[in-house]
Amino acid sequence: MYNPLINKKPYGATAVGKENYIEFPLDSVFGAKRVRFILRSESETFTYEMSKKRDDLWTLTFKVEKAGIYHYRFEADATLGICYFGQGEDGNAVCGEWLPEWQLTVSEIDYKTPEWAKGGIIYHIFADRFCKVGDNVFDKDGFLHADWYELPTVANNGEAYYANDYFGGNIKGIISKLDYLKSLGVTIIYLSPIFESFSNHRYDTGDYFKIDPLFGTEEEFKQLIEKAKQKGMHVMLDGVFNHTGSDSVYFNKKGRYDSIGAYQSVDSPYYDWYYFYKFPDEYHCWWGSTVVPTVNKSNPDYRQMIFGENGVLKKWMKLGVKGWRLDVVDELPIDFVYLLSECVKTTDSDCLLIGEVWEDASTKVAYDQWRPYFMGRQLDGVMNYPFKEAILSYAIDGNVKKLKGRLSSIMQNYPKQSLDVLLNMLGSHDTVRVINTLAEYPIDGLDKKGRASVILSGEYLDRAKRRLKIALALLYFLPGNPCIYYGDEAGLSGYEDPINRRTYPWGFEDKELLDFYKKIGEIRTMLKDEVLGETYFDDDDTLVHFTRINGAKRLDVYVNNSPVAVTKTFDERCIEMWSGKVCLNEIKIAPYGFAVLKKAEK
Repeated sequence: MYNPLINKKPYGATAVGKENYIEFPLDSVFGAKRVRFILRSESETFTYEMSKKRDDLWTLTFKVEKAGIYHYRFEADATLGICYFGQGEDGNAVCGEWLPEWQLTVSEIDYKTPEWAKGGIIYHIFADRFCKVGDNVFDKDGFLHADWYELPTVANNGEAYYANDYFGGNIKGIISKLDYLKSLGVTIIYLSPIFESFSNHRYDTGDYFKIDPLFGTEEEFKQLIEKAKQKGMHVMLDGVFNHTGSDSVYFNKKGRYDSIGAYQSVDSPYYDWYYFYKFPDEYHCWWGSTVVPTVNKSNPDYRQMIFGENGVLKKWMKLGVKGWRLDVVDELPIDFVYLLSECVKTTDSDCLLIGEVWEDASTKVAYDQWRPYFMGRQLDGVMNYPFKEAILSYAIDGNVKKLKGRLSSIMQNYPKQSLDVLLNMLGSHDTVRVINTLAEYPIDGLDKKGRASVILSGEYLDRAKRRLKIALALLYFLPGNPCIYYGDEAGLSGYEDPINRRTYPWGFEDKELLDFYKKIGEIRTMLKDEVLGETYFDDDDTLVHFTRINGAKRLDVYVNNSPVAVTKTFDERCIEMWSGKVCLNEIKIAPYGFAVLKKAEK
């Protein structure tokens, strides 16, 4: 039956005016006389007659002349009447009525994404909690923890939480750990916000043009960029442009700055940057949090500050910043993202632009508007939460068919060049730590402080680690770049924010997990060419088996989330990458195990 990852070219999405080729395998027992390819947008439907190549194969070549999101299905005039074909649970064709259709994303242009960013590994650092070397000036309203290994301040529901406890992680600390990051195979260091602000997460920007003094100096930041580059790593920053801090040079609610902020006067040059319902205390803010007032992104002065010749983006890119992760990108107006992308790409066409999107980004709708992220003039890629949810679900329940369907959907819907630079993660600063998710420790009835005190051990920890290795075997070899949320590799645990933002446990790492991350990172680095290939799943639902093919290079990954060993046969001479052993025609995948096979060179 039809498989969109195998029987359609180009792989994944297409572009306006690009030739598309479809093969529709159909068993001859149907006795098909005609097969039609039905392609529709919201306003138009196109019907194409397919050509009979063999009794069991029908083909079509076509072009689409207008960008957008389309859906398609197949219809066959068969012996017993009209047969309708739609998408089954695993993404492949099934015969029946009212089945889901396949999506065809058609970009405006056949755009490119940065080659340097492909086939790498991302490391996500929560700046205040990764590593501290020396003592920087502390000038915040909260307090600095004296002990690096203390728990962050936790407030139960209904209690005030100010995010004003700090540990002092800094630039010098990151520089001191560059060799460590290199040992994990890291190629991109993604930093949570680093600009001056007055919370430990720094999503409440105080001044876009200054590094937060607790984190370091601009000169130290230059050194980080240069020293990282010498080791083959680039720095990506968190761009928080939907809102600022209320305690900022622009809003200045606390009067900390010399400026006349929007909160202080209707005559402030920043007044029109914000939405006041009743001046000065009632204003629009992000998710109701008054410490982060929402910015009017259509304000020309604000746009000039972000995109202008002397603006925020160009200032930091001129220092060597090689990528931006756009916080809550779906809160930004469509034209704002266009202009942001234009500014970034004209400054450095090789700069990576990643958006925070939690759903399928090809069909994302926000504020009743479709967001055209993959049309060629907005994003290179996104944070791949759909992969995260699919992988973690499989690691827990072992449902192969469901996993293949969920992964295949994203691979069908995204352009290949964007698949290659996706930020694929199992956890982030906004989610429960991956090891807690996979442990399934019973937390019903525990308040937030109770959850903060949970220490995983015994069967819960063993189960979580077993599942985590399975999840990583998928994450590291599927399309896109795996992203390590700092400390996951060391076994750092924690439930929701701020428990998931503990400090990195230097000296107390889980050595078993850390060694695993280093090994799998080494193998991925060795297979850089293979992991840039196209991805194909086989029809076996007893275990996950997918192939990455890039020209003559081939990689096979088997993942067995069951208590029974599975033996697979094949025709090629392969190298099992974990052991380095040569395999001839057969591989045995252990219970709850995996195998990574590289086609041996002749």
